Amino acid sequence: MAQYENAPNKPVHLMYLVGGVVLFYLLQWSIDWIWGYFVRTPDEFITTMVAFTGALVTGIVLYKNDRVHGLASEVAAELKKVTWPTAKEVRAATIVVVGMAILSAIVLGLFDLVWAQLTELVYG
Repeated sequence: MAQYENAPNKPVHLMYLVGGVVLFYLLQWSIDWIWGYFVRTPDEFITTMVAFTGALVTGIVLYKNDRVHGLASEVAAELKKVTWPTAKEVRAATIVVVGMAILSAIVLGLFDLVWAQLTELVYG
């Protein structure tokens, strides 16, 4: 059983994939912004390749790091213990939240209307 504890699992790979994609877009945006500050039109191909290479290298280095991989595995293991709400519970909670938001908007709108009328009376 101990030999399968560190076996790769889908949630861990999904974390790395999503992190890599987010890092790619952040790097691409940052490089484009910084390069665009110094040069009028940055070369899109070069910024994309630099961002891709940076995200790929960072992802591989983090994947091979035992501490980071262990942390990702622990997070995935903890998420497996979570009891997720059913669709019916989510729907009921969503209805309550939307209803309370509408009720709060109405109450605040009424307070605003009353306050506007009182202000108009006082200041004429």
